[in-house]
Amino acid sequence: MSIVDPISQIFLRLERRNQPMHVGGLQLFSVPENAPADYVHQLVDRARAQNAVQPPFDKRLKYRFGQPFWIEDQDFDMEYHVRHLALPEPGAIRDLLALVSMLHGALLDRARPLWEVYFIEGVTDNRFAVYTKFHHSMMDGISAMRVLRRFLSIDPGTEHFRVPWQLPPRPSSRSHAWSAGLTMLQSSYRQAAALPAAARSLYDAWHDAHHDPDFTGPAQAPACILNRPVSGSRRFAAQGYSMTRIRDAADAYGTTVNDVVLAMCASALRRYLIDLDALPRAPLIAMLPVSLHDDDDAAGNRIALIYANLATDIDDPVERLGAIKRSVDYWKRRYKRMSSEQIMAVVAAMSAPAGLNLLSGLVPSRQSFNVVISNVPGPDDTLYFGDAEMLGMYPMSIVLDGQALNISLVSYRDTLEFGLIACRRSLPSMQNLLKYLDDALDELEHAAGHVPHD
Repeated sequence: MSIVDPISQIFLRLERRNQPMHVGGLQLFSVPENAPADYVHQLVDRARAQNAVQPPFDKRLKYRFGQPFWIEDQDFDMEYHVRHLALPEPGAIRDLLALVSMLHGALLDRARPLWEVYFIEGVTDNRFAVYTKFHHSMMDGISAMRVLRRFLSIDPGTEHFRVPWQLPPRPSSRSHAWSAGLTMLQSSYRQAAALPAAARSLYDAWHDAHHDPDFTGPAQAPACILNRPVSGSRRFAAQGYSMTRIRDAADAYGTTVNDVVLAMCASALRRYLIDLDALPRAPLIAMLPVSLHDDDDAAGNRIALIYANLATDIDDPVERLGAIKRSVDYWKRRYKRMSSEQIMAVVAAMSAPAGLNLLSGLVPSRQSFNVVISNVPGPDDTLYFGDAEMLGMYPMSIVLDGQALNISLVSYRDTLEFGLIACRRSLPSMQNLLKYLDDALDELEHAAGHVPHD
């Protein structure tokens, strides 16, 4: 038995019926040539047979004295956690996205380990999909990506068959109890020692809020329809964009790939809100999670935050890109001078009002940011699940009350995969954002004198 860490407890306390707190992913695979008609059924049977479940997949919640603890599930039910579904013919991608939208809106059962995996067959062009969901108290998006990466292989073949819940934890000196205790004490000491420097950094940020035009903070987000209350229903849209095109645009403007991605999101959101006659006069503010994981971190939650000005009040896409870059660079420079403990302390202080608002719902119309945009590095190599080639992987994140849209990205081979999750009731025609993302990249290419690739 182990107590749930404080950050993970926040995700448990935030969860309500209209606000499930799990991250997910949709992976698309091709059925191998000459595979039997029941290939996916055999795959499911083989996955369920891998019943030596490893931590944290074998842990469920138990409350004592009002505090949540992780304990081993003595009645683990593999058929509950690993499910088999099929799309109705013809199995169009829109039907797949509608299905996983519904699955993503459903709460995980807290009486069981907080994860589920769905094998979905019948996708057009001889494909099948795997949808996974992990509670955010169990792992964040970076951790989930690492787990998914470890069960996939660069070598095709049934002998390479692995499943996430049977992967042993990464070896680490921190696995010993005495070492873990020492590490906890060292971490507590470093966090306490970081407080004076963090306080100075907060004072500097307060000063910059009044004097530095590139400062973007949690008090600048305008009122927007993206920040409506949400229901429990979800709509998921996904599409991949050429990483070569995005890199070429970044090189042309002397920016990073992430700057171009933010500019694409900003332009798409600007056009979407104009369509609805709902574009605020002030620029939208995005919250960008930044990973602080080290090589030993295999699960848990360890992130910093950047508040980015999306410059949606600027009509010219190139000027908009420049404003976004300056805003992000401000926080990069500040964080570069700080330790991870100092960064965490600063983030905690800046995020406290937003967290209190989310927990209490006291001021639902006042949000610290308008949209979350997260970009997780993914694998460059072609990956396989057994002998099935993975064609694409699309992240699915969390929608919060007052945060009706979340944009997540992951790279795979030479493609940047966008996963957009939104409250189905709050944001109409959300799938239009996919076209507007492509249009935004076209605009930047044309302005740089490049001809978009086919």
